Amino acid sequence: MDNQTLLQYFHWYYNEEDKLWIKAKKDAQSLAEKGITGVWLPPAYKAESGATSIGYDPYDLFDLGEFDQKNTVETRFGNKLDYQEAIKVFQDNGIVAIADVVLNHKAGGDELEQVPVRTVDPENRLAFTSAVFNIEAWTKFTFPGRNKAYSDFVWDKNCFSGVDWAEDLKETGIYSIQNEYGDGWEEVPSLELGNYDYLMFNDIEYRNSAVREEVKRWGEWYYHTCGMKGFRLDAVKHISSDFLIDWIDHMKAACGLDFFFVAENWNIESVESLQHYINITGGRMQLFDSLLHHNLFMASTTKMYDLTKIFDDTLVQAQPLLAVTFVDNHDSQPLQALESYIDFWFRPLAYALILFREGGIPCIFYPDLFGAKYIDKTEEGYETGVELVALAVLPEMIGIRRDRAFGIQHDYLDFPTCIGWTREGIEEREQSGIAVLMSNGEMGMKLMKIGTGHTGKVMIDALGVRKEEVLIDENGCGEFYCNAGSVSVWVFSS
Repeated sequence: MDNQTLLQYFHWYYNEEDKLWIKAKKDAQSLAEKGITGVWLPPAYKAESGATSIGYDPYDLFDLGEFDQKNTVETRFGNKLDYQEAIKVFQDNGIVAIADVVLNHKAGGDELEQVPVRTVDPENRLAFTSAVFNIEAWTKFTFPGRNKAYSDFVWDKNCFSGVDWAEDLKETGIYSIQNEYGDGWEEVPSLELGNYDYLMFNDIEYRNSAVREEVKRWGEWYYHTCGMKGFRLDAVKHISSDFLIDWIDHMKAACGLDFFFVAENWNIESVESLQHYINITGGRMQLFDSLLHHNLFMASTTKMYDLTKIFDDTLVQAQPLLAVTFVDNHDSQPLQALESYIDFWFRPLAYALILFREGGIPCIFYPDLFGAKYIDKTEEGYETGVELVALAVLPEMIGIRRDRAFGIQHDYLDFPTCIGWTREGIEEREQSGIAVLMSNGEMGMKLMKIGTGHTGKVMIDALGVRKEEVLIDENGCGEFYCNAGSVSVWVFSS
């Protein structure tokens, strides 16, 4: 039995001296030794903004840093061979490589076309605000730099349901393409703004069977070319769930592999919507628990937060086997659109809440292991620098999860400023079993049960915050402590 621990192996502003694929090959062994079992890699294909792009403005899915397109051969993260080698080195070290897949949209078309459109109300995408008229749009993708290598498929206006730029008018907007598949948007899971099919750039039209088949062919090619064993699916609430079901089932059947799938369906309003998505897709995907992230963020903003409610209305509470929990990611980091970065004082508590419990698969954020420094502009247009300091206790915490966080869980989520839990451990894991106690107020103490099988054993705080020893009594209980605004993780002394 192993505890899975994922790592988001990038952040929005990755700017280190080594290209990421080179660094990955260097880091793979040490990450495996720390206890990382899966790495989420950023989009690897050529993007509209070329060598500066993190990859969420995808241009050519078949160009993994191999062809001279968008003024570069390599992507921001490196070239095709280094990407392939990084995946192999990770998986040779027992770490599953999880490739980021952006299937909602394409950007950076090669040629203009005359496209019949209607404008819609941005706040109600179901409401047309014009009659049909023609615009010139960058909807034709011929990929001249690739010259039909791997695929000769040409994307045109029939492959998209909407665009956001009229070249002839020099105007942005939400333009619904009027085509043979209907005058409205595709049916998608999200009903925000009436229908949230349209997100950005050229929105892919999955009612077009030729598009569906091309994306399935690409998926097979991608796996056979690179060998990844997992996929992270971007922006799924904007994509036809019928298509994603079809694509996932096809990938598993065609490649003969039970891939790991995790999807981003960002929602901080309602756990019911995430449960609904799980239901309509038949539980084919894990989902990132953005609701728990939001609770962690709110808890970090005030020491008045009621910790007994930290798991209320979260996916890990409702569907623990399908939740991927996280503290932060590239969207929530400072200066990003969904900025909600958890304050540093609370980060050890937040990581304890995702690493040491039975439910959910935790995903570590790159800067918390490696740190990060970068510069960008604020919403007001002012340039500012950001430093995200690596969390010194995180490697120790990951190791505790790997070696000790097993067994039946006993919860003590019973006081607003101090909560805890224990894990009894299992026979197969010598020295397994932990007790976790945290406070967002004053110093905390709780009598907690870890099991009569541990009577007479001594426990110590593995994080070194508390110095006393705890003796487990004849009832299998001990008095555990934590400092004010801190967390302690108690393990059996060897």
